[in-house]
Amino acid sequence: MIPRNRAGNQTRSIINNPLELLETLNLSAEQMSFSEKAVQDFRFKVPAAFAAKIQQGNADDPLLRQIFPVVQETHLTPGYNKDPLDEATACTQPGLLQKYHGRALLLVTPGCAINCRYCFRRHYPYEDKGNSDEQIRQNIDIIAQDDSITEVILSGGDPLSLSDKRLARLISQLNNIPHLKRLRIHSRFPIVEPQRISSEFLKVLASSQAQVIIVLHINHAQEIGSDNKEKIAQLQQQNIILLNQSVLLKGVNDTIDCLEDLSNTLIDNNIIPYYLHILDKIQGSAHFEVSEQSALTLYEQLRARLPGYMLPRLVTEIAGETSKKPLLS
Repeated sequence: MIPRNRAGNQTRSIINNPLELLETLNLSAEQMSFSEKAVQDFRFKVPAAFAAKIQQGNADDPLLRQIFPVVQETHLTPGYNKDPLDEATACTQPGLLQKYHGRALLLVTPGCAINCRYCFRRHYPYEDKGNSDEQIRQNIDIIAQDDSITEVILSGGDPLSLSDKRLARLISQLNNIPHLKRLRIHSRFPIVEPQRISSEFLKVLASSQAQVIIVLHINHAQEIGSDNKEKIAQLQQQNIILLNQSVLLKGVNDTIDCLEDLSNTLIDNNIIPYYLHILDKIQGSAHFEVSEQSALTLYEQLRARLPGYMLPRLVTEIAGETSKKPLLS
């Protein structure tokens, strides 16, 4: 039995036991190098809608590799740490990050739709209460006092983990800031749990006076099915700009065919390929690493296959830098 949890105003199916998932996929713990310690370090969580897209009997399935806890996560790797982007320094108040000019990022919730094993915030100290209603209100007050900030980014966790009521209240507070032009939302929900995109949620987004941009996180074309396409179309009907960012992951999307297929699938669904990230060196994720040289080789091949508008920008993020660093101009 898959436990039923709440997300926003939706009842949803979540799988919290990795061994139960393997049983449904006809795979064994040995085949997957399963680690209970890895689960203790970073709990397992996957929506049934995402799990349904995993291929039966395929231990190398690219969706399964993104979410399954393996023994390699427990290895300590030199050069990897718990805060590779030095967000502790960029956090000017609990829950408020200001790394780049003109933008402020609000960490509005620790909750996610899915726990990706390479997540750069898997060790983030959410217990600092930065996502409390009172702290969020204080952070919005700080943004309101700084007219150089024209864009607010909602992140977490995943901001769509919030209920429609809380999101509506948050957007209402942001609507009171006259210098705010854009509201950017980073979310996996439209892809991993599309039922979250309800008519009520769309009304909440429509209440924003700022232009709404949603940045999706899709690493492989297999993640997009008929259920996602319907919800993606509904978002686009609201004149919401949809961008996608991917992480280049060993064993998931580190081939030219995978990357080309992903860009084609994104464009087919009117999603703009935005960023292709080099892996952030978060402790526990080293088995996903693709070297910068290999990434550059892949990207050159991709550039030879695709027109420029279909190319994501290959970037890495360096702590303390004023922008993401492109690996190729």
